[in-house]
Amino acid sequence: MNQYYSPEKAMETASTLNLAFLGDCVYELYVRDTLVRCYPDKPAREIHRLATELVCATAQAKVAAHIFDRLDEEEKTVYLRARNAHPGHLPKNAAPADYHAATAIEAVVGYLYLCGKNERLAELFEQSGLFPVEGT
Repeated sequence: MNQYYSPEKAMETASTLNLAFLGDCVYELYVRDTLVRCYPDKPAREIHRLATELVCATAQAKVAAHIFDRLDEEEKTVYLRARNAHPGHLPKNAAPADYHAATAIEAVVGYLYLCGKNERLAELFEQSGLFPVEGT
């Protein structure tokens, strides 16, 4: 089995909610990885608190708004399909619009990961506005 899907295969076969399911994990891993690298001396409980703030639907919706214009056409297609998907539930602690935007950005992350587009994924995370630019 090929380790990565082609973009075409990912678009044809993976549901956007499954892409978001995968993207949620990849997104959180990236956040945790970056926090540990940025703050190697912080206690784990503090890293966990920071990570929790950065992976909530509200924070992800802000990231989505920040990078939407930087998405290419395929990524925008995934984003818009996922934003309009009906997950069957909404969390108690997030506005519906934020939750839909968070689901959409997670689907884009899952799509890029599934297609093996790790450089593009890293580029979008760097542009996300989640973390301060080095030296600031």
